[in-house]
Amino acid sequence: MADNNDDFGAFVSGFMIGGLIGAAVALLLAPQSGEETRLMIRDKGIELKDQVETTAGDARVRAEEMAQDARARASDAQKRGQVVLEQQKSRIEEAIDAGKKAAKSASDKDGGKAEEAKA
Repeated sequence: MADNNDDFGAFVSGFMIGGLIGAAVALLLAPQSGEETRLMIRDKGIELKDQVETTAGDARVRAEEMAQDARARASDAQKRGQVVLEQQKSRIEEAIDAGKKAAKSASDKDGGKAEEAKA
């Protein structure tokens, strides 16, 4: 999952850098006056800034959604773990009770034989 996010971030970074380089080369090689070129550079800069803000906003929303999903999964895992813990506790208590009953039963049987041997 982390590899997908890294790949996406690398793609977006490469796309933006490539776009900037392409725009700069196109503006420098275009047959326009300096004033027109400066206006185009300014307009492209504003446009790229808006695109970066949009992309960053989308990435932030995706990150928040993934964080909420991770929190929900962690909460679910915690609840399932609590259920398993409670089940194990009750099994241990049942085993202890059964052991106590078996020990008492064995002690009662041995105690009766010991009293018969004394008489």
